[in-house]
Amino acid sequence: MNFLKSFLILFSVALCTPKFFAQEKLPLIPYPQNVDLIQGSFKIPKSIKYQSDFSKNEVENIDFAFKIFNQTNIVFKKNPSKKSQIIFSVLPPNLEDGVWAKDFYAVIIMPNQIQIQSNTDKGRFYAINTLFQLFNFYETKGEIPCMEITDSPKFQWRGMHLDVARHFFTVDEVKKYIDYLAMYKFNTFHWHLTDDQGWRIEIKKYPKLTEIGAWRNGSMIGKYSDNTFDDKRYGGFYTQEQIKEVVKYATERHITVVPEIEMPGHAVAAIASYPELGCTGKQIEVEKKWGVFEDVFCPKPETFTFLESVLAEVMPLFPSEYIHIGGD
Repeated sequence: MNFLKSFLILFSVALCTPKFFAQEKLPLIPYPQNVDLIQGSFKIPKSIKYQSDFSKNEVENIDFAFKIFNQTNIVFKKNPSKKSQIIFSVLPPNLEDGVWAKDFYAVIIMPNQIQIQSNTDKGRFYAINTLFQLFNFYETKGEIPCMEITDSPKFQWRGMHLDVARHFFTVDEVKKYIDYLAMYKFNTFHWHLTDDQGWRIEIKKYPKLTEIGAWRNGSMIGKYSDNTFDDKRYGGFYTQEQIKEVVKYATERHITVVPEIEMPGHAVAAIASYPELGCTGKQIEVEKKWGVFEDVFCPKPETFTFLESVLAEVMPLFPSEYIHIGGD
C-alpha cells in the first residue's frame, strides 16, 4: 500500500511538471538568479512582432539588440499594436523596498505573449539576450516552456582580458571578441595594449612607439624551455581612430573598455623606441621572448613627462573610470 501511494504521488508530480523540464536545466549562460516554470508553452512562429511605448532612442536600442542577438530563422518585426507577441514595458513599483536592483529585468513567457520588463536600456539588453538564448535552443523544438525569469547582474565588474601585445588581433577580431562578451553578459573589456613584446596604441606625441615599438624581429616557437624563435617580423598597432571605433562598438553593447598601459615594468617596447627612458640609456630591441625583463622605466624627470603625456592622450579615448597601469 505504501509503495502504491508513493507511486501515485510521483505520477501526479510528473503530470504537473512543465514540458521539457523533467530533468533539464535552462540553456542560459550566465544562469539567471530566479527561474519559475509555469504551465504551458509558447509556440514559436516564423514571424514575431514586438512593441514598446518607450522613447525613440530606447526603441532604437531595442531594435539594435534584436539585430545583434538574432541568430535564428525567425523574423522579428517592430509593431505598434498591443497584440504583438513580445511586449516591452517599464517595471511596476517594487512593493518590498521601493528599489529594483541595478539593471534588473524580467522575462515572462506565457502561451500567447512574452513580456519583458526593465527600467534601463542595459536591463532590456540583457533581457533580449536571455530571450534569444532560449529561442536559439528551442527553435528546432518549435516551442518554449512558459516561465518567469527575473535577473540582474550579480557582480558590478564582470570582465574579460585580451592581451594584444604578445599576439596582435585586428580590429575585426577584437570586435568579434566583444560580440562574445556581449553574448555572455560581460560588462568590462580589459584591453592589454602595451608590453615588452609590443606597443599597440598610437601616441601622436611619440610616433616611434608605433614605428619601432609595435614591431619585433621574431616570436618564440615551441616550448618556452626550447628558447627557439621564428625570426619573422611581427606586430601591428591601432590608430586612435581605430581605438575610438572599438570603444564605440563596445559601448553599444553595454561594455566598458579599460585600457592597460604597463609601467614601470613590461616596458621594453617603449624603451626600444626611446632608449633614454631606460636606466642604461642603451639601444635595445623589442622583446621576442615571453617572460619578465630587467629593462624598466627609469624614475627620472623625462620618464614622468613621457608617461604623463602618454596618459594625456589615452584618457580621452576611453570613457572608463579606470586605466590599468600594471604596477609590475
